[in-house]
Amino acid sequence: MATGQLFSKTTQALFYNYKQLPIQRMLDFDFLCGRVTPSVAGIINPGGDGFQKLFFGQEEIAIPVHSAIDAACAAHPTADVFINFASFRSAAASSLAALKQPTIRVVAIIAEGVPEADTKQLIAYARANNKVVIGPATVGGIQAGAFKIGDTAGTIDNIIQCRLYRPGSVGFVSKSGGMSNELYNTIARVTDGIYEGIAIGGDVFPGSTLSDHILRFNNIPQIKMMVVLGELGGRDEYSLVEALKQGKVNKPVVAWVSGTCARLFKSEVQFGHAGAKSGGELESAQAKNQALRDAGAVVPTSYEAFETSIKETFDKLVEEGKITPVKEVKPPQVPEDLNSAIKSGKVRAPTHIISTISDDRGEEPCYAGVPMSSIVEQGYGVGDVISLLWFKRSLPRYCTQFIEICIMLCADHGPCVSGAHNTIVTARAGKDLVSSLVSGLLTIGPRFGGAVDDAARYFKDAYDRNLTPYEFVEGMKKKGIRVPGIGHRIKRGDNRDKRVELLQKFARTHFPSTKYMEYAVEVETYTLSKANNLVMNVDGAIGTLFLDLLAGTGLFTKPEIDEIVEIGYLNGLFVLARSIGLIGHTFDQKRLKQPLYRHPWEDVLYTK
Repeated sequence: MATGQLFSKTTQALFYNYKQLPIQRMLDFDFLCGRVTPSVAGIINPGGDGFQKLFFGQEEIAIPVHSAIDAACAAHPTADVFINFASFRSAAASSLAALKQPTIRVVAIIAEGVPEADTKQLIAYARANNKVVIGPATVGGIQAGAFKIGDTAGTIDNIIQCRLYRPGSVGFVSKSGGMSNELYNTIARVTDGIYEGIAIGGDVFPGSTLSDHILRFNNIPQIKMMVVLGELGGRDEYSLVEALKQGKVNKPVVAWVSGTCARLFKSEVQFGHAGAKSGGELESAQAKNQALRDAGAVVPTSYEAFETSIKETFDKLVEEGKITPVKEVKPPQVPEDLNSAIKSGKVRAPTHIISTISDDRGEEPCYAGVPMSSIVEQGYGVGDVISLLWFKRSLPRYCTQFIEICIMLCADHGPCVSGAHNTIVTARAGKDLVSSLVSGLLTIGPRFGGAVDDAARYFKDAYDRNLTPYEFVEGMKKKGIRVPGIGHRIKRGDNRDKRVELLQKFARTHFPSTKYMEYAVEVETYTLSKANNLVMNVDGAIGTLFLDLLAGTGLFTKPEIDEIVEIGYLNGLFVLARSIGLIGHTFDQKRLKQPLYRHPWEDVLYTK
């Protein structure tokens, strides 16, 4: 592997399996470092194309999304780093596919638990083709002031505290991503900071080793000293021991192998990483530390003394004139996301939507404050749910039962009415369920189904003004307005609408008062004296009975009742009910495999 620097200020990556936070952190780091171009050239989401909106400083940018690795590589030939956030199940296959792309030079595998056999295959392919694998089970790596992988170094605050926005003189490599953050901070306190840091990952077979990166650091002129953090388990550190013994490393190396506490346990201990398990004395932290010390590395007596050893080594290089400490620069202020600023109390922002009927922020959704579990456990029906979501209160059982009866009675009225006809024609044209349903719903209005609201409005106004049926009907006639809720194309005075009779019977049995309905019956008696088809229809029955329901419960004020009638609640009940039938007609036509409908010529009057 050896060679030199992996990343620079122009390095760009392809990000596999979209994750918003790590990508945004990469872009924020770019801005902090003064990069001209974003470090994420493209995103690969299997099966998806398009763009993802993210921020590059104050500017909102659109990063292309590709469905396949080869397509992304072709679209972004200068992107030579592949950051793989796939799960352990697919990480190996997608990583191998990336390594086979001629434009990809470095692959970072974030997932833990990648099968060891798959990892060995990746390592063999990468070495044979002069490519670099970082991971699996890695947080990634960072080139201070230039480029970082995913979540490396954590938050912007931590990056600034560790002075990673500009390059220092120290090369750092570790197995642990979490401890990398700790060491970035430690190194920043006692030196001029990191030049490059790599976390190789804690699996048994890392794609690249500690010594791979130390030998690479040795070839980078800007790196004047190296810091290594190993751990018990495995024998990776011994390859570094051999490199030191063979004189392949000519810069100071400060090293510590963690896990010395393992000897305190009576049995073998498995630490956090898959590879952090001692397989004998040779793999113990003590043996590795001693071997590194004997090979010429600076190894402290404990982790607590690690920082002091790093400081002493750095100070000595400064005294010898081998390091000129990097001049400090002030990084730009990275704009804070609105959500985090609101959460921290720094800003306040107006909401864009108000909702008073439901809330999905807790452990379970609530309808008008009633948890979903209570709705199910207490045996609520559709009428109860409508009362909560439409009226924002629990109505008495007779009210919710009436609502359910209205829905059942209005669900369908055969295939010949305009709504069903439109739905049938649309379904037979091969359109989907929603299109067929909407085509039928769009016919609902003042001439079909939409008279419920008008019936309630006019009958309420007439009753509240104490108009006699004669005054009401004749007054409407003078205005040129038909009385809504009165009249039927088929039903007559001697053949009443059964639905109307059922509704009236239920109301007279259960409602405290039916004053509006009884007034409508008086009006019907008058209109029948004029024509036998001027009977009360289902719109009139529902409209007037809903007035009785609202007035009789005592739960609604007069302004509330006026508002309910005015904004279309009752028409909403018809829309809801008839949707059931229209959906049924759609399924019926599709089940019967009916062909495209064409209206017959003989049913059309052609005229000039």
